[in-house]
Amino acid sequence: MEFISNLFKSKGKQVSSTLEAAKYKGWTKEQLVKKLLELEDNENTSNKLEKQLKKRKSNDLSSLKSSKKQKRQKEFDFSKYHTRFIALKFAYLGWNYNGLAIQKDYTPLPTVEGTILEAMNKCKLVPSMSPQDYNFSRCGRTDKGVSAMSQVISLNVRSNLSNEEQLNPLKDSDEIHYVDILNQVLPADIRISAVCLRPPSGFNARFSCYKSSLQVFIRKKNLDIEKMKIAAKLYQGEHDFRNFCKLDGSKQITNYNRTIISADILPINGDFYCFDLVGSAFLWHQVRCMMAILFLIGQGLEEPSLINLMLDIEKTPRKPIYDMASDVPLILYDCKFPEMNWSQPNLEDYKAIKYGKAISSLVLKYSTKATIAQIFEDVLPTTTQEFPNKTRINLGDGKGKIVGNYQKVSDRPVMESVETVNKNFETKKGWRNNN
Repeated sequence: MEFISNLFKSKGKQVSSTLEAAKYKGWTKEQLVKKLLELEDNENTSNKLEKQLKKRKSNDLSSLKSSKKQKRQKEFDFSKYHTRFIALKFAYLGWNYNGLAIQKDYTPLPTVEGTILEAMNKCKLVPSMSPQDYNFSRCGRTDKGVSAMSQVISLNVRSNLSNEEQLNPLKDSDEIHYVDILNQVLPADIRISAVCLRPPSGFNARFSCYKSSLQVFIRKKNLDIEKMKIAAKLYQGEHDFRNFCKLDGSKQITNYNRTIISADILPINGDFYCFDLVGSAFLWHQVRCMMAILFLIGQGLEEPSLINLMLDIEKTPRKPIYDMASDVPLILYDCKFPEMNWSQPNLEDYKAIKYGKAISSLVLKYSTKATIAQIFEDVLPTTTQEFPNKTRINLGDGKGKIVGNYQKVSDRPVMESVETVNKNFETKKGWRNNN
């Protein structure tokens, strides 16, 4: 019984040797071990229940404290404040965002607009995350990864001033400092650069913009820049660009005519150039498709005449299948509006200086990474050789797409017509509505 006694003592049990001797005397070793395991299970279960009970009490107490705290905090009542219609100018690096426009559905990365509206909602400048609640409009959408240097939105926001005071420029200093406040809470790669407190009558950030300037950065390596310059000029004027965009039935677009004011290939620095494009408006993915064709021409895979062929919808009524250029080198450089009075932050102000340093820090970080990446490339063995009997199509991302036998764009399979794409969406939409 010494074995039994030692086992139960290790579990902190007070066992009477006489009683235990009578109870366990005839048990085998296996029976005793089984009994001990049962006791251990019971104790573990008891400990778990005790811990769960303590945790539940702790959570209930925390919830009670939180509830009391929330009751003490009064909900912000927007109805007690004046509002005013303003326009905001801002810039962003789009590499960490899922495009500009806020989305109803989940996106793997945040959107630029969603980030801005979250900041405005946090600062109690807007009452919700629903743009329709405050007359919101944007100058133009940008795709995932695309950056912008001069984007514009317009909307109604909370104001410190009465409607009458808002009309008086002498009262502007008493207004909420929208730029400074937002730049304090926004990430460094999104910056508000100016505010217009009194936009023109009927102003709309989308429809009041009469032209936009976009740029795509190009590395000269293995490209015939002069040939690309000749080709770029062919985009100028008013054309039907259905073969240079993404066809989307949900938008039900029937007019693909757009006017390109100017198109050129300009030097930037060293080995870099840019496709500089100015137009009145652009279709979805239009610039990336235009750039993709320019890359093919610059590589000598196509002739500039391909652009004329694709712009002629009688000869090319359906879009040939080809890959778009990369989104990373693309920026929305500028947007032009009627005369507006833009107010910039006081650059000598403490807050402007403090949060301006965030930009310097961001630029230093990316510059340092670029330098280290270049050293990384320099120290590794590299080759200029390509795969034999293969063609690497330049997409502007440094990697491209490798194909076997290159097929001319004019000989490739084509997508469905615009009319078919629109009709298919309508049919599918009707099916969904009926189910």
